[in-house]
Amino acid sequence: MKRCLKHLALALALPAVFAVALTTLAPPSAAQTAESDGSLSVRQFPKAALRGVLVVKAPPEVILNGKPDRLAPGARIRNLNNTFMVPGALIDEKLLVNYTRDNMGQIYEVWMLSAEEAKEKRAGMPARFSFGFGFGFGFGSSAPPQDDGKTPYDQLPRYNQ
Repeated sequence: MKRCLKHLALALALPAVFAVALTTLAPPSAAQTAESDGSLSVRQFPKAALRGVLVVKAPPEVILNGKPDRLAPGARIRNLNNTFMVPGALIDEKLLVNYTRDNMGQIYEVWMLSAEEAKEKRAGMPARFSFGFGFGFGFGSSAPPQDDGKTPYDQLPRYNQ
């Protein structure tokens, strides 16, 4: 049956022709449109994303802005190249991140930030944050309180001893 072979050859060749046509007409992907010097552009984050310092302890347990918190089941952590990371690879690293929460209040999406992305103002992180070494780092324009020498003794700040 030679006429069956003719239809079979046409049926096998047609998908190959469509595949070639789609690959030549398809727009370039995001990886191909990166800047020529190799640096990545600043990513766009959801407006609901908050800023924080994240330390992964024993997944799903984390510390966010100095307070214990928890990753949601199926949480997605993206590195600077926007690829996914497993939480176990980040144990005890202090990371400046943007994050969102799921409807149960657990951390669901996390983006590690580059220096350029960290310059963007974002809610969620306290103005002064201590990394636990006995001193704090200020973010934004927050300045430590100044004493003019006229403050009464009972109004001076108290330090834990």
